[in-house]
Amino acid sequence: MTKNMLVTAISSLLLTASLAVSAQSSSLPRTAHGDPDLQGIYTYRTLTPLNRPVELADRAVLTEEQAREWAAYENRRQNRDLIIDSVGGAGYPPGVISYNEFWYERGRETVADYRTSLVYDPPNGRVPELNSIGRERARARAEARRLSIGPEGRTLADRCIRSNGAGPPLVPGSYNNNIQIVQTPDHVMILSEMVHRARIIPFADEHQSRNIRRWDGDSIARWEGDTLVIETRNFFYDDNPRGLSREAVIEERISRLDDNTLDYDFTVTDARTWDQSWSARFPLRQIDDPIYEYACHEGNHGLTGILAGWRRYEAMGMNGDGTPIDSRTASTLTASDEDF
Repeated sequence: MTKNMLVTAISSLLLTASLAVSAQSSSLPRTAHGDPDLQGIYTYRTLTPLNRPVELADRAVLTEEQAREWAAYENRRQNRDLIIDSVGGAGYPPGVISYNEFWYERGRETVADYRTSLVYDPPNGRVPELNSIGRERARARAEARRLSIGPEGRTLADRCIRSNGAGPPLVPGSYNNNIQIVQTPDHVMILSEMVHRARIIPFADEHQSRNIRRWDGDSIARWEGDTLVIETRNFFYDDNPRGLSREAVIEERISRLDDNTLDYDFTVTDARTWDQSWSARFPLRQIDDPIYEYACHEGNHGLTGILAGWRRYEAMGMNGDGTPIDSRTASTLTASDEDF
């Protein structure tokens, strides 16, 4: 009798849980064709960094008070109006004049659960160290930038081709952390404000087989329950933002948390860069503002000045940053912070 009662109790619990999940699923907004409706304009700006700061290495999560104190400190540290140009700061070397604070849109608060990094795997909250292939690629990349023989030696961001944070994967940056999602029965479109790129992604079981590689990779989508899963591979370039090689595979998972918030979770696997995959997650918060055109002119005008300045320094026996050529060699160059 006791055994039968136990089985009945367990069955009741499972049925209750199943009904709760079913009710939650049925309460989600849905499109006219029955899929979870994720459409809207969202911001993913946040003060929480991709990598856990060194000073918080032993803390995966802060208390509410600690998060408030850290946010105040970080907002002051990153405030461009407080940088003394001759001294530098917030990643800017002495003599480099930043945009003023008005133009920045990096987010003022941490994520709501007070995590100290967007990366949650590995558990240390940091993108893994580069493997030997990744380090060699980083050295080659840095050397190409040092020489800047032509536009191909500069970053994709310099050339207005791809942004470091506009995806895939999305990663919060200094400004324009906004996207728009549009769904049809056969496709999902993600428009990024940064560099103004539209990813038009088909719902499909297999990637295209025409051996066509793209700047943003080849993306296909599917539904796993109420979660939109997007897999991207076959990148055109071997020097993509964040150090990704052309062999990288990115999985993005987007699901609804509440009426105004989506959960964005991604995993990066790239054996030519890291020996292990890594994952990060953060919220996409719905906003009323439209997506504005991002007119990237560095590739149209500024790139001429960048390359001309490099040639000038070269003629003076210097690197593009004004240091003597002999002071930096390919063997000592590493990837720049903007890649990670």
